[in-house]
Amino acid sequence: MANRLWGNIYFKDEYAGRLEEAAGDRIVFTYDISYCESKSPPIARSFPLRTEPYISEQGLHPFFDNLVSEGWLRNAQAKALGINPNNRFALLLGFGFDLAGAVSVIDPKPQTHRNLSHSDGATLSALRGRASLSGIQRKFLAVKEGKHYRPVNPNEISTHIIKLSSGNLAYLLELEYLTTQIARKLLPHDDVISIEISSIPSLKEEGLIIPRFDRTPTKKRIHFEEFNSLLNRSTGDDKYDGHYEDMGQFILNDPNGLPTEADRLFQRILICLLVGNTDAHFKNFAMFHTRDGLRLTPAYDLVASSIYPEYQSIALGISGARDLNLTSLKAKHLLNLGKGFGISPEAAVDGIEMIGKRLPLAFDMLSKSDIGPKKLRDQIMHRTEKRWKNSYALTGKLSLKRQNKDAKANG
Repeated sequence: MANRLWGNIYFKDEYAGRLEEAAGDRIVFTYDISYCESKSPPIARSFPLRTEPYISEQGLHPFFDNLVSEGWLRNAQAKALGINPNNRFALLLGFGFDLAGAVSVIDPKPQTHRNLSHSDGATLSALRGRASLSGIQRKFLAVKEGKHYRPVNPNEISTHIIKLSSGNLAYLLELEYLTTQIARKLLPHDDVISIEISSIPSLKEEGLIIPRFDRTPTKKRIHFEEFNSLLNRSTGDDKYDGHYEDMGQFILNDPNGLPTEADRLFQRILICLLVGNTDAHFKNFAMFHTRDGLRLTPAYDLVASSIYPEYQSIALGISGARDLNLTSLKAKHLLNLGKGFGISPEAAVDGIEMIGKRLPLAFDMLSKSDIGPKKLRDQIMHRTEKRWKNSYALTGKLSLKRQNKDAKANG
Protein backbone atom coordinates (compact mmCIF):
# COMPACT_ATOMS: atom_id res chain seq x y z
CA MET A 1 0.00 0.00 0.00
CA ALA A 2 1.34 3.45 -0.97
CA ASN A 3 2.12 5.85 1.83
CA ARG A 4 -0.66 8.35 2.40
CA LEU A 5 0.22 12.02 2.22
CA TRP A 6 -0.02 14.21 5.28
CA GLY A 7 1.23 17.56 6.46
CA ASN A 8 1.33 19.86 9.46
CA ILE A 9 -0.80 23.00 9.33
CA TYR A 10 0.48 26.21 10.88
CA PHE A 11 -1.41 29.45 11.44
CA LYS A 12 1.28 32.12 11.33
CA ASP A 13 3.93 30.41 13.51
CA GLU A 14 1.56 28.32 15.62
CA TYR A 15 0.88 24.64 15.02
CA ALA A 16 -2.85 24.38 14.23
CA GLY A 17 -3.47 20.80 13.14
CA ARG A 18 -2.94 18.08 10.58
CA LEU A 19 -4.08 17.54 6.99
CA GLU A 20 -4.00 13.96 5.73
CA GLU A 21 -5.23 11.56 3.10
CA ALA A 22 -7.74 8.91 4.13
CA ALA A 23 -9.38 5.95 2.41
CA GLY A 24 -11.63 6.60 -0.57
CA ASP A 25 -9.94 9.78 -1.84
CA ARG A 26 -11.00 11.62 1.29
CA ILE A 27 -8.91 14.39 2.83
CA VAL A 28 -9.17 15.07 6.55
CA PHE A 29 -8.23 18.20 8.46
CA THR A 30 -8.14 17.98 12.26
CA TYR A 31 -7.38 20.84 14.62
CA ASP A 32 -4.80 20.21 17.32
CA ILE A 33 -6.57 20.01 20.71
CA SER A 34 -4.17 22.51 22.27
CA TYR A 35 -4.84 24.96 19.43
CA CYS A 36 -8.57 24.72 20.07
CA GLU A 37 -8.15 25.09 23.83
CA SER A 38 -6.02 28.21 23.39
CA LYS A 39 -8.90 29.78 21.42
CA SER A 40 -6.57 30.78 18.63
CA PRO A 41 -8.15 32.12 15.41
CA PRO A 42 -9.75 29.61 13.01
CA ILE A 43 -7.50 29.02 10.01
CA ALA A 44 -10.43 29.80 7.67
CA ARG A 45 -14.05 30.85 7.76
CA SER A 46 -15.04 27.32 6.69
CA PHE A 47 -13.12 25.79 9.62
CA PRO A 48 -14.58 27.04 12.93
CA LEU A 49 -12.64 25.74 15.91
CA ARG A 50 -13.71 22.22 16.94
CA THR A 51 -12.07 18.95 17.89
CA GLU A 52 -14.05 16.85 15.38
CA PRO A 53 -12.29 16.38 12.02
CA TYR A 54 -13.32 18.14 8.82
CA ILE A 55 -13.68 15.57 6.04
CA SER A 56 -13.67 16.30 2.31
CA GLU A 57 -15.04 13.36 0.36
CA GLN A 58 -13.19 14.15 -2.85
CA GLY A 59 -9.88 15.97 -2.89
CA LEU A 60 -8.78 18.98 -0.90
CA HIS A 61 -11.22 21.10 1.03
CA PRO A 62 -11.98 24.31 -0.94
CA PHE A 63 -9.89 26.44 1.44
CA PHE A 64 -6.77 24.32 0.91
CA ASP A 65 -7.52 23.81 -2.78
CA ASN A 66 -7.47 27.59 -3.31
CA LEU A 67 -3.91 27.73 -1.95
CA VAL A 68 -2.47 25.48 -4.68
CA SER A 69 -0.65 27.09 -7.60
CA GLU A 70 -2.33 27.42 -10.98
CA GLY A 71 -1.35 27.44 -14.63
CA TRP A 72 2.30 27.85 -15.57
CA LEU A 73 3.59 27.66 -12.01
CA ARG A 74 1.55 24.56 -11.16
CA ASN A 75 2.99 22.72 -14.16
CA ALA A 76 6.53 23.80 -13.31
CA GLN A 77 6.14 22.65 -9.70
CA ALA A 78 4.70 19.29 -10.77
CA LYS A 79 7.66 18.73 -13.06
CA ALA A 80 10.09 19.68 -10.29
CA LEU A 81 8.49 17.13 -7.96
CA GLY A 82 8.09 14.48 -10.65
CA ILE A 83 4.34 14.18 -10.06
CA ASN A 84 1.07 14.54 -11.96
CA PRO A 85 -0.08 18.22 -12.06
CA ASN A 86 -3.49 17.03 -10.86
CA ASN A 87 -2.03 15.75 -7.58
CA ARG A 88 -2.98 18.90 -5.73
CA PHE A 89 -2.23 17.62 -2.23
CA ALA A 90 1.33 16.70 -3.24
CA LEU A 91 1.77 20.16 -4.82
CA LEU A 92 0.54 21.81 -1.63
CA LEU A 93 2.96 19.77 0.47
CA GLY A 94 5.86 20.49 -1.84
CA PHE A 95 5.25 24.25 -2.06
CA GLY A 96 3.20 25.06 1.03
CA PHE A 97 5.61 27.07 3.16
CA ASP A 98 4.88 30.52 1.67
CA LEU A 99 1.18 30.54 0.81
CA ALA A 100 -1.36 33.33 0.40
CA GLY A 101 -2.46 34.51 3.83
CA ALA A 102 -1.49 33.25 7.28
CA VAL A 103 -1.56 29.47 6.80
CA SER A 104 1.35 27.24 5.82
CA VAL A 105 1.39 23.51 5.01
CA ILE A 106 4.59 21.78 6.03
CA ASP A 107 5.62 18.37 4.73
CA PRO A 108 7.40 16.44 7.54
CA LYS A 109 9.58 14.77 4.89
CA PRO A 110 9.87 17.31 2.07
CA GLN A 111 10.86 16.02 -1.35
CA THR A 112 13.92 17.32 -3.10
CA HIS A 113 13.01 19.30 -6.21
CA ARG A 114 14.32 17.62 -9.34
CA ASN A 115 14.08 17.90 -13.13
CA LEU A 116 15.50 21.43 -13.00
CA SER A 117 18.63 21.02 -15.08
CA HIS A 118 17.02 22.26 -18.30
CA SER A 119 14.76 24.90 -16.77
CA ASP A 120 14.87 28.54 -17.87
CA GLY A 121 15.70 31.40 -15.53
CA ALA A 122 12.07 32.32 -14.81
CA THR A 123 11.19 28.75 -13.87
CA LEU A 124 14.23 28.40 -11.65
CA SER A 125 13.31 31.68 -9.93
CA ALA A 126 9.79 30.44 -9.30
CA LEU A 127 10.98 27.11 -7.90
CA ARG A 128 13.68 28.39 -5.55
CA GLY A 129 11.25 28.81 -2.68
CA ARG A 130 8.57 26.50 -1.30
CA ALA A 131 5.82 28.89 -2.31
CA SER A 132 2.55 28.80 -4.21
CA LEU A 133 0.67 31.42 -6.23
CA SER A 134 -2.69 31.44 -7.99
CA GLY A 135 -3.19 32.72 -11.53
CA ILE A 136 -1.98 31.39 -14.87
CA GLN A 137 0.62 34.08 -15.64
CA ARG A 138 4.37 33.54 -15.27
CA LYS A 139 5.37 34.86 -11.85
CA PHE A 140 7.53 34.22 -8.82
CA LEU A 141 7.89 35.37 -5.23
CA ALA A 142 10.71 37.70 -4.23
CA VAL A 143 12.30 39.88 -1.59
CA LYS A 144 13.94 43.26 -2.08
CA GLU A 145 17.68 43.63 -1.53
CA GLY A 146 18.98 47.14 -1.99
CA LYS A 147 17.48 48.52 -5.18
CA HIS A 148 16.75 45.15 -6.75
CA TYR A 149 14.59 42.08 -6.18
CA ARG A 150 15.66 38.47 -5.95
CA PRO A 151 13.71 35.19 -5.81
CA VAL A 152 12.99 33.80 -2.35
CA ASN A 153 15.09 30.98 -0.98
CA PRO A 154 13.63 27.76 0.45
CA ASN A 155 11.76 28.41 3.71
CA GLU A 156 12.01 32.18 3.28
CA ILE A 157 9.01 34.49 3.54
CA SER A 158 8.53 36.68 0.47
CA THR A 159 7.45 40.31 0.46
CA HIS A 160 6.75 40.83 -3.25
CA ILE A 161 5.21 39.11 -6.26
CA ILE A 162 6.89 39.58 -9.62
CA LYS A 163 4.79 39.00 -12.72
CA LEU A 164 6.52 38.40 -16.04
CA SER A 165 5.44 39.08 -19.60
CA SER A 166 3.28 36.65 -21.55
CA GLY A 167 4.07 35.59 -25.08
CA ASN A 168 0.37 35.20 -25.86
CA LEU A 169 -0.86 38.55 -24.55
CA ALA A 170 1.14 41.53 -25.76
CA TYR A 171 1.88 44.34 -23.27
CA LEU A 172 0.21 42.45 -20.40
CA LEU A 173 2.47 44.02 -17.75
CA GLU A 174 1.91 47.51 -19.09
CA LEU A 175 -1.84 46.90 -19.28
CA GLU A 176 -2.08 45.85 -15.63
CA TYR A 177 0.04 48.80 -14.56
CA LEU A 178 -2.11 51.30 -16.48
CA THR A 179 -5.39 49.73 -15.32
CA THR A 180 -4.23 49.92 -11.72
CA GLN A 181 -3.31 53.59 -12.11
CA ILE A 182 -6.78 54.29 -13.52
CA ALA A 183 -8.35 52.60 -10.49
CA ARG A 184 -6.21 54.72 -8.18
CA LYS A 185 -7.54 57.86 -9.89
CA LEU A 186 -11.17 56.72 -9.86
CA LEU A 187 -11.11 55.38 -6.29
CA PRO A 188 -9.12 58.07 -4.44
CA HIS A 189 -10.51 57.15 -1.02
CA ASP A 190 -10.11 53.39 -1.41
CA ASP A 191 -7.05 51.19 -1.04
CA VAL A 192 -5.61 50.14 -4.41
CA ILE A 193 -2.42 48.11 -4.61
CA SER A 194 0.74 50.04 -5.48
CA ILE A 195 2.79 48.52 -8.30
CA GLU A 196 5.74 49.33 -10.53
CA ILE A 197 7.49 47.98 -13.60
CA SER A 198 11.18 47.35 -13.08
CA SER A 199 14.02 45.40 -14.65
CA ILE A 200 14.91 42.05 -13.11
CA PRO A 201 18.70 41.78 -13.51
CA SER A 202 18.85 38.04 -12.86
CA LEU A 203 16.40 37.38 -15.73
CA LYS A 204 17.41 40.22 -18.05
CA GLU A 205 13.77 41.17 -18.53
CA GLU A 206 11.20 43.47 -16.94
CA GLY A 207 8.66 42.46 -14.36
CA LEU A 208 5.63 43.92 -12.65
CA ILE A 209 6.56 44.39 -8.98
CA ILE A 210 3.67 43.94 -6.55
CA PRO A 211 4.10 44.25 -2.77
CA ARG A 212 2.30 41.53 -0.82
CA PHE A 213 -0.52 42.99 1.26
CA ASP A 214 -0.59 39.77 3.31
CA ARG A 215 2.91 40.36 4.68
CA THR A 216 4.16 43.01 7.10
CA PRO A 217 7.46 44.84 6.45
CA THR A 218 9.02 42.41 8.95
CA LYS A 219 7.68 39.42 6.97
CA LYS A 220 4.87 38.50 9.35
CA ARG A 221 1.90 36.69 7.81
CA ILE A 222 -1.48 38.46 7.63
CA HIS A 223 -4.71 36.46 7.61
CA PHE A 224 -6.96 36.89 4.55
CA GLU A 225 -9.08 34.82 2.18
CA GLU A 226 -10.11 35.27 -1.43
CA PHE A 227 -13.84 35.23 -2.09
CA ASN A 228 -13.52 31.89 -3.85
CA SER A 229 -12.49 30.47 -0.49
CA LEU A 230 -14.96 32.56 1.54
CA LEU A 231 -17.77 31.24 -0.65
CA ASN A 232 -16.41 27.71 -0.13
CA ARG A 233 -15.67 27.08 -3.82
CA SER A 234 -12.78 25.06 -5.15
CA THR A 235 -10.28 26.59 -7.52
CA GLY A 236 -10.37 26.12 -11.30
CA ASP A 237 -13.60 26.98 -13.10
CA ASP A 238 -15.46 27.45 -9.80
CA LYS A 239 -13.99 30.94 -9.61
CA TYR A 240 -16.23 31.84 -12.59
CA ASP A 241 -19.32 30.07 -11.25
CA GLY A 242 -21.54 32.71 -9.72
CA HIS A 243 -22.57 36.36 -9.74
CA TYR A 244 -20.92 39.52 -8.47
CA GLU A 245 -23.94 39.96 -6.21
CA ASP A 246 -22.91 36.76 -4.37
CA MET A 247 -20.05 38.73 -2.82
CA GLY A 248 -22.31 41.59 -1.82
CA GLN A 249 -24.79 39.23 -0.18
CA PHE A 250 -21.95 37.45 1.61
CA ILE A 251 -20.76 40.70 3.19
CA LEU A 252 -24.27 41.84 4.10
CA ASN A 253 -25.27 38.51 5.64
CA ASP A 254 -22.06 37.58 7.42
CA PRO A 255 -22.05 38.65 11.09
CA ASN A 256 -18.51 39.95 10.64
CA GLY A 257 -19.32 42.02 7.54
CA LEU A 258 -20.20 45.70 7.22
CA PRO A 259 -22.48 47.45 4.70
CA THR A 260 -19.70 49.99 4.07
CA GLU A 261 -17.50 47.15 2.82
CA ALA A 262 -20.26 46.06 0.43
CA ASP A 263 -20.40 49.63 -0.88
CA ARG A 264 -16.62 49.71 -1.39
CA LEU A 265 -16.71 46.42 -3.27
CA PHE A 266 -19.59 47.64 -5.44
CA GLN A 267 -17.49 50.65 -6.44
CA ARG A 268 -14.54 48.42 -7.31
CA ILE A 269 -16.69 46.22 -9.52
CA LEU A 270 -18.06 49.31 -11.27
CA ILE A 271 -14.49 50.34 -12.05
CA CYS A 272 -13.58 46.84 -13.28
CA LEU A 273 -16.49 46.84 -15.71
CA LEU A 274 -15.88 50.41 -16.82
CA VAL A 275 -12.23 49.84 -17.75
CA GLY A 276 -12.96 46.43 -19.29
CA ASN A 277 -11.54 44.13 -16.63
CA THR A 278 -13.63 41.19 -17.84
CA ASP A 279 -11.56 38.56 -15.99
CA ALA A 280 -12.47 39.87 -12.52
CA HIS A 281 -13.47 36.54 -10.93
CA PHE A 282 -13.92 35.39 -7.30
CA LYS A 283 -10.18 34.94 -6.71
CA ASN A 284 -9.53 38.57 -7.61
CA PHE A 285 -11.39 39.94 -4.59
CA ALA A 286 -10.51 39.18 -0.96
CA MET A 287 -11.04 40.11 2.68
CA PHE A 288 -8.78 40.37 5.71
CA HIS A 289 -9.73 38.61 8.92
CA THR A 290 -9.32 41.36 11.52
CA ARG A 291 -10.26 41.81 15.16
CA ASP A 292 -13.08 44.05 13.99
CA GLY A 293 -14.39 41.55 11.43
CA LEU A 294 -13.99 40.99 7.70
CA ARG A 295 -12.51 43.93 5.81
CA LEU A 296 -11.56 44.23 2.15
CA THR A 297 -7.95 43.84 1.12
CA PRO A 298 -6.50 46.40 -1.29
CA ALA A 299 -7.85 46.12 -4.83
CA TYR A 300 -5.50 43.99 -6.94
CA ASP A 301 -5.19 42.05 -10.23
CA LEU A 302 -6.71 44.92 -12.18
CA VAL A 303 -6.30 44.30 -15.92
CA ALA A 304 -8.36 45.81 -18.75
CA SER A 305 -8.41 42.36 -20.35
CA SER A 306 -11.13 43.18 -22.89
CA ILE A 307 -8.33 44.71 -24.97
CA TYR A 308 -7.70 41.11 -26.04
CA PRO A 309 -10.34 39.55 -28.37
CA GLU A 310 -10.65 36.36 -26.29
CA TYR A 311 -11.74 38.26 -23.15
CA GLN A 312 -15.03 39.85 -24.18
CA SER A 313 -17.38 38.03 -21.78
CA ILE A 314 -17.71 39.31 -18.20
CA ALA A 315 -16.19 36.75 -15.82
CA LEU A 316 -19.13 36.53 -13.39
CA GLY A 317 -22.86 36.87 -13.74
CA ILE A 318 -24.36 40.31 -13.23
CA SER A 319 -28.00 41.16 -12.63
CA GLY A 320 -29.00 37.58 -13.45
CA ALA A 321 -27.13 37.52 -16.78
CA ARG A 322 -24.36 34.97 -17.28
CA ASP A 323 -21.60 35.15 -19.91
CA LEU A 324 -22.65 38.70 -20.71
CA ASN A 325 -20.60 40.30 -23.47
CA LEU A 326 -19.10 43.54 -22.24
CA THR A 327 -20.63 45.41 -25.18
CA SER A 328 -24.08 44.34 -23.93
CA LEU A 329 -23.62 45.95 -20.51
CA LYS A 330 -26.49 48.35 -19.88
CA ALA A 331 -27.52 50.87 -17.23
CA LYS A 332 -30.09 48.40 -15.90
CA HIS A 333 -27.34 45.89 -15.10
CA LEU A 334 -25.46 48.47 -13.04
CA LEU A 335 -28.50 49.55 -11.01
CA ASN A 336 -29.55 45.96 -10.40
CA LEU A 337 -25.98 45.14 -9.38
CA GLY A 338 -26.21 47.85 -6.74
CA LYS A 339 -29.39 46.31 -5.39
CA GLY A 340 -27.51 43.06 -4.82
CA PHE A 341 -25.05 45.01 -2.66
CA GLY A 342 -27.80 46.65 -0.61
CA ILE A 343 -27.41 49.98 -2.41
CA SER A 344 -30.41 52.05 -3.46
CA PRO A 345 -30.68 53.25 -7.07
CA GLU A 346 -30.19 56.84 -5.90
CA ALA A 347 -27.01 55.96 -3.99
CA ALA A 348 -25.74 53.89 -6.92
CA VAL A 349 -26.26 56.81 -9.30
CA ASP A 350 -24.47 59.16 -6.89
CA GLY A 351 -21.49 56.80 -6.78
CA ILE A 352 -21.43 56.47 -10.56
CA GLU A 353 -21.57 60.24 -11.02
CA MET A 354 -18.58 60.63 -8.69
CA ILE A 355 -16.67 58.21 -10.91
CA GLY A 356 -17.64 60.29 -13.94
CA LYS A 357 -16.28 63.46 -12.36
CA ARG A 358 -12.90 61.79 -11.89
CA LEU A 359 -12.75 60.15 -15.30
CA PRO A 360 -10.96 63.13 -16.93
CA LEU A 361 -8.20 62.76 -14.31
CA ALA A 362 -7.71 59.13 -15.31
CA PHE A 363 -7.62 60.03 -19.00
CA ASP A 364 -5.13 62.81 -18.32
CA MET A 365 -2.90 60.34 -16.51
CA LEU A 366 -3.08 57.94 -19.47
CA SER A 367 -2.24 60.65 -22.00
CA LYS A 368 0.83 61.70 -20.01
CA SER A 369 2.07 58.22 -19.12
CA ASP A 370 5.17 56.79 -20.77
CA ILE A 371 4.20 53.18 -19.94
CA GLY A 372 3.21 51.09 -22.94
CA PRO A 373 2.67 52.27 -26.52
CA LYS A 374 0.42 55.25 -27.19
CA LYS A 375 -1.89 53.01 -29.22
CA LEU A 376 -2.57 50.87 -26.14
CA ARG A 377 -3.31 53.89 -23.94
CA ASP A 378 -5.58 55.37 -26.61
CA GLN A 379 -7.46 52.07 -26.86
CA ILE A 380 -8.09 52.00 -23.13
CA MET A 381 -9.38 55.59 -23.14
CA HIS A 382 -11.58 55.14 -26.20
CA ARG A 383 -13.23 51.95 -24.96
CA THR A 384 -13.70 53.25 -21.43
CA GLU A 385 -15.29 56.47 -22.70
CA LYS A 386 -17.62 54.48 -24.96
CA ARG A 387 -18.76 52.26 -22.07
CA TRP A 388 -19.32 55.34 -19.94
CA LYS A 389 -21.59 56.94 -22.54
CA ASN A 390 -23.48 53.75 -23.43
CA SER A 391 -24.28 52.55 -19.92
CA TYR A 392 -22.88 54.43 -16.91
CA ALA A 393 -24.03 57.90 -18.00
CA LEU A 394 -27.56 56.57 -18.53
CA THR A 395 -28.11 55.25 -15.01
CA GLY A 396 -29.48 58.56 -13.72
CA LYS A 397 -32.19 58.73 -16.40
CA LEU A 398 -33.11 55.09 -15.88
CA SER A 399 -33.34 55.51 -12.12
CA LEU A 400 -35.62 58.55 -12.50
CA LYS A 401 -37.76 56.69 -15.03
CA ARG A 402 -38.18 53.80 -12.60
CA GLN A 403 -39.11 56.19 -9.78
CA ASN A 404 -41.79 57.85 -11.90
CA LYS A 405 -43.16 54.47 -12.94
CA ASP A 406 -43.35 53.34 -9.31
CA ALA A 407 -45.00 56.60 -8.31
CA LYS A 408 -47.72 56.16 -10.92
CA ALA A 409 -48.25 52.54 -9.89
CA ASN A 410 -48.70 53.61 -6.27
CA GLY A 411 -50.60 56.77 -7.05
